[in-house]
Amino acid sequence: MSREPMIAPSLLSADFARLAEETQRVADADWLHVDVMDAHFVPNLTLGLPVVEAIQAVSPVPLDCHLMIEDPERWAPGYAQVGAHNVTVHAEACTDPRAVARDIRAAGALAGLAIKPGTPLDQYLDVLPDYDTLLVMSVEPGFGGQSFIPDVLAKVRTARELVDTGHLKLLVEIDGGINADTIEQAAEAGVDVFVAGSAVYGADDPAKAIAALRAQAAAATSG
Repeated sequence: MSREPMIAPSLLSADFARLAEETQRVADADWLHVDVMDAHFVPNLTLGLPVVEAIQAVSPVPLDCHLMIEDPERWAPGYAQVGAHNVTVHAEACTDPRAVARDIRAAGALAGLAIKPGTPLDQYLDVLPDYDTLLVMSVEPGFGGQSFIPDVLAKVRTARELVDTGHLKLLVEIDGGINADTIEQAAEAGVDVFVAGSAVYGADDPAKAIAALRAQAAAATSG
């Protein structure tokens, strides 16, 4: 798989009253990260399938849907059906991670598995061959603007080694506290896809911010 760094701005940091325009502001991104929260799995409520479908209709870049919800077996395939490129469910919320991955893929999207900062990667190594992406949370899921937790990079390194040695075929994604101060260490650990919220949407020029983050990540892995 390509190690060209991919930047996925988080819509959680955008202006929710102007979502269509906010998607256009990050047209230079690789993916658009959409956080779906149900106020049950996490203590916050964001948006659901009808809004994601509307965003999909106008977004210039593929949607990366991060489902922080209970009962993903029931809800995840719908996000694939409306056109999301990648649909990620939380390992901690799944009763049958393999079945969820199969259903997401059958509905037309890549399947992603997310793990919280305190969740060991080892518990899920046997199901990762069924997935296309692994999302390592570097903050506690549920709220934007948290500080990066560097300890999670050990899980990134493990996943990167398994990919590089051919034991897994997936993209390693990271979400939480990614900005100009943290992206290089994440890149060095082996991340492919970087979710960035305020670092992009809080910038005066999101396109320049995306380009700068991508360049930082590329430089960190070029040596």
